[in-house]
Amino acid sequence: MTVIGVIGAGVMGVGVAQNLAQTGHDVVLVDKDERVLREALATIGRNARMSRLMGGPALDPDEVLSRITTAVGAAGAAKADLVIENVTENWDVKREVYETLDAECGPGTVFVVNTSAIPITKVAAVTRRPDKVIGVHFMNPVPAKPAVELIPGFHTSEDTVQRTRDLLAAMGKKAIDVKDSCGFVSNRVLMLTVNEAAYLVHEGVADAESVDEVFRSCFGHPMGPLETADLIGVDTILYSVEVLYEHYADSKYRPCPLLKQMTDAGLHGRKSGRGFYTYDTQN
Repeated sequence: MTVIGVIGAGVMGVGVAQNLAQTGHDVVLVDKDERVLREALATIGRNARMSRLMGGPALDPDEVLSRITTAVGAAGAAKADLVIENVTENWDVKREVYETLDAECGPGTVFVVNTSAIPITKVAAVTRRPDKVIGVHFMNPVPAKPAVELIPGFHTSEDTVQRTRDLLAAMGKKAIDVKDSCGFVSNRVLMLTVNEAAYLVHEGVADAESVDEVFRSCFGHPMGPLETADLIGVDTILYSVEVLYEHYADSKYRPCPLLKQMTDAGLHGRKSGRGFYTYDTQN
């Protein structure tokens, strides 16, 4: 593979692009907004400078950024050998992105779906290349997480699986094989935990800090579920829970009203400066 397309320059897309670039891959980072792309490059440069201090490898920011070009619109990924999509967990948005990518990219291009909940076979069905569509659930922050969930769809070929596995190994990732099931492994468990933690705050049982402290102090978790929600994005949590609720038609996935209210109010967590906690967005 010579060029990897990364679709979406939000939190996950930035992490994926940085991880690829710092491991020697040429990347085209695509978004619909030029301003978002500029901010993404600034974030990647800042993250690269801080990498050693945050426990990662020493990186040359200029060298990392030299491997990343940007483009507005999905057509910018037309010449990519493999595309990693990282747009919001909204089926209507994802479907439109894949319909466009399918028309723009060559028939040999592999599509990697970075999703926390949406079934891979459902995504593949809107393309003319279902054998070249595969899921990879990256964890946040991407450069710091050593493992991913690797999810073939119903039609995914062995060649596509191997190409993706090889790329992940080159990125320093351990691929954990998971069957195509809405939410996979991590989010069938995590989203229920976060949703229930939000209910505890919503019902006044405890505040966010107390909920998280129970998990940190009693179970040794480095982060509590509501800190994790802020890191992932409260809006992303809500969309993922809604996907699970719709797919399984099971009341245990009923989204907490507080998550809906916070999403409507723009309290999306770290990326917006405020979620269950308040953050300094200048740093």
